[in-house]
Amino acid sequence: MFSNQELSEIKKLLQPDKEIVIVTHYNPDGDAIGSSLGLKHALKNLGIDATVVVPNDFPKFLKWMPEAKQVMVSEFKRKKVAEIFHNADVIFCLDFNTLSRIGFIGEWIARSSAAKILIDHHQMPEEFDYVYSDTSIPATCQMVYHFLEALGLEECISEDSARCLYTGIMTDTGGFRFRSTSATTHRIVANLIEKGADPAQITSDTWDTNTVSRLHLLSLVLSRIEVVKDGTVAILWLKREEMERFGFEKGATEGFVNYGLSVLGVKMSAFFMEDIQDDFIKISFRSKDDLDVNLFSRSYFSGGGHINAAGGRSELSIEDTLERFRNIIEKEDF
Repeated sequence: MFSNQELSEIKKLLQPDKEIVIVTHYNPDGDAIGSSLGLKHALKNLGIDATVVVPNDFPKFLKWMPEAKQVMVSEFKRKKVAEIFHNADVIFCLDFNTLSRIGFIGEWIARSSAAKILIDHHQMPEEFDYVYSDTSIPATCQMVYHFLEALGLEECISEDSARCLYTGIMTDTGGFRFRSTSATTHRIVANLIEKGADPAQITSDTWDTNTVSRLHLLSLVLSRIEVVKDGTVAILWLKREEMERFGFEKGATEGFVNYGLSVLGVKMSAFFMEDIQDDFIKISFRSKDDLDVNLFSRSYFSGGGHINAAGGRSELSIEDTLERFRNIIEKEDF
């Protein structure tokens, strides 16, 4: 958590006459959008109208959240977003810890004279003016709750804020099943429910949103799941042509990698997908117990993340990437 001195300085910055911007990472997920909108709604109770900015658009299944339609998508409104960062007094950087994770808007933030406040749970953060970094916490939404609590602003968490923060915690903990989910996490979730978050409704709004297209893609991926290394590693993959054939939409493959972990005996799951626009392979890793996919991804696939959840990329073809992965994994000791 921020020091008492830092909290005092930040509190002075949070005034209605200040231009406050909240930004999150490229390809925003539930924790990214939940933490950003959760903080926005809490600040609203202080009379502060913060602007939420994302580098590119986010999945439809997250757009039910209150004021999600007011989020500024930089890829669609570059000139307006550049002006927003130029005029900003404070920039909250949520759910990422390096400006390279937010694409072209990272340059605008780097040039901005605004106070930059980082709240994030990924490893190896860059330097910001104020840094709250804790890799043991399962979701940035939980950290936003701790931050508001430390400022004495817990009462500013409205029903709208609670719904958003609950969503981010739910999605980033895999429905409260990942190892980093703690007793503290559950206590905070209980508080959010008391403030108006409805677990049944949020779960339905977020996860009961399958399209026939998505189910066709999932069926294809599961039909050729491969298990290697004596049954401990699952491999799933998808080509661009297949996504286009079934009418791919942003977020359609969210959670596919988790199906590999549901196989009895599997400790690590890897999902390989050709990027829908650019010429590279996007990789998602998930693991159980102390198998560190963050270290694995950093070592071999230019990525990183958390011990049990990480991402990476490959510039090779998907066939060559899969073959390279198989060769690497057979040499790994776990």
